[in-house]
Amino acid sequence: MTIPVDRVAQTQAISMQTERARLFRALHEGPEPLLLPNPWDAGSARLLASLGFAALATTSGGFAATLGRPDRAVTRDEALGHAAAIAAATSLPVSADLENAFADEPAGVAETIRLAAAAGLAGCSVEDFTRRDDDPIYDLGLARERVAAAGEAAAAAPGPLVLTARAENYLHGRTDLADTIRRLQAYQEAGADVLYAPGLTSLDDIRAVVSSVDRPVNVLTLAGAPTVPQLAGAGVRRISVGSAFSNVALGALVSAARELREQGSYGFLDQAATGRAAARSAFAP
Repeated sequence: MTIPVDRVAQTQAISMQTERARLFRALHEGPEPLLLPNPWDAGSARLLASLGFAALATTSGGFAATLGRPDRAVTRDEALGHAAAIAAATSLPVSADLENAFADEPAGVAETIRLAAAAGLAGCSVEDFTRRDDDPIYDLGLARERVAAAGEAAAAAPGPLVLTARAENYLHGRTDLADTIRRLQAYQEAGADVLYAPGLTSLDDIRAVVSSVDRPVNVLTLAGAPTVPQLAGAGVRRISVGSAFSNVALGALVSAARELREQGSYGFLDQAATGRAAARSAFAP
């Protein structure tokens, strides 16, 4: 019996997704923290892969900027399509920033995670940020149910997916370490594989989080945050940059444009040469 070509392709895609998810999980157990950069398109993904990073993660803010929109202004379909494009750009495991999974209720969260697995991802994250400025953080009970639903869907994926649960207090004016730890502990119990409280910059606070949970902890690089060696010493297992790299690229563009327009000079060509050489190397057949 001849197996249909589409079934063969589907089997190969599942096998690839399974292997990437397995590798991504293992990278959280290495001797050093996993440095997880956040590309914003296929080209930046391939460039970062060429520089030796072991895994990648999407950035909601970086992707939104490519569409000329602010962060949190993309749809679920757009985010998943973007994540699939990043996953297809390299052979590295990719985790997707899926904001609040574009749903309030657990059933909607689970559906987003199932779609993420079908997009070829190795992992994804779910926030407890409601996307509403007037009431930014989900009640802990509902937040835990959402993570539990996400965890069940992630576990059912071929990989299964590595699920990161995010406690967003510090990004939205709620600098309450005790509540943040309580939430991360609840998300751990609900089935999260990795825990993440973006916005923490105090090494003592980060140590408190790490010592309070039994899952790998991710830290976001921010101004004033501890260095990679300091975070490693505190037991942090993963470090990501969010939209910082995409903002660096935008900042370089602004500087070059202003130089051309206001000074009439071409000093930016030195940096352009560096980028051109890196792109040639990364994009070579």
